[in-house]
Amino acid sequence: MSSSEQSIKDYLPFLYMAGLLVIVQIIALFLSRPMEASGMQAFDDPTQVSNSIYYIVLILAFTLFVLIAIKKDMKWVISLLIYFAIISTLYYVFLSLLNLFSFLTELEAIIASILVSAGVTVLLYKYPEWYVVDFVGVCVASGVSALLGISLSIIPVVILLVLLAIYDAISVYKTKHMITMAEGMMDLKLPILFVIPKHSKYSFLHESFKKGEKREAFFMGLGDAVMPTLLVVSANVFMHSSGGISYPVLGAMLGTLAGYAVLYAFVMKGKPQAGLPFLNSGVILGFFIGVLLSGASIT
Repeated sequence: MSSSEQSIKDYLPFLYMAGLLVIVQIIALFLSRPMEASGMQAFDDPTQVSNSIYYIVLILAFTLFVLIAIKKDMKWVISLLIYFAIISTLYYVFLSLLNLFSFLTELEAIIASILVSAGVTVLLYKYPEWYVVDFVGVCVASGVSALLGISLSIIPVVILLVLLAIYDAISVYKTKHMITMAEGMMDLKLPILFVIPKHSKYSFLHESFKKGEKREAFFMGLGDAVMPTLLVVSANVFMHSSGGISYPVLGAMLGTLAGYAVLYAFVMKGKPQAGLPFLNSGVILGFFIGVLLSGASIT
């Protein structure tokens, strides 16, 4: 293999993950309108900063719960909770999509959404190969991003992203409890991440997560795709645009990719990295550059 072919091969995982990020953001933008029209917002008043604090508390509580379950060897509880969250999110995603079809009644759309989301979840449980995991990951990340993006206006989202970036950095570099949690959950092969194979023969089904063994794929948690996408969706929903993708939305999307490029450069050095400091900084910076270019107001 020539050096140029090897160089291209090295960049394929980067391009694949970047593509997944873009797809998640585009689908989330598409889902946000029907979800908003159906009244799926999580909070009655999206402008309240307290919503961001509430979300942080939920994350901390979930983290504590997972760490306790791992320590007490009750990983089945984690699996049950994760799969329940997956099927619930898939239900809202498919319901939003099916509601776009006028030939379906409300009851028919609900029943079809239950059946499809249950079928996809069963497939995921029975055959969690990497491409199945990534497909479901795109659906779940897009759905969560859309649901929260329509529920939080610009200021609460920015505050949430800043706080989460700080928390992620502390939990990975200082306390390291996020690494402990990630290793414990990856050992279960739970579908709450994106799997980026390093070669074409890779199989997630045969992946070993024993310490010291070389990884044959890159992994990125769904949260690293969800959090920056919140600002993309929120900018699209709460900032008026004359049509199409506005500068703030486009800036946020490009900023996410820029942050991911920097993150990937550090990941290639072989050490675990906190993704949100890079991704959230990129999306926030890109968003505000877009705001300056457009002359729009964020209030």
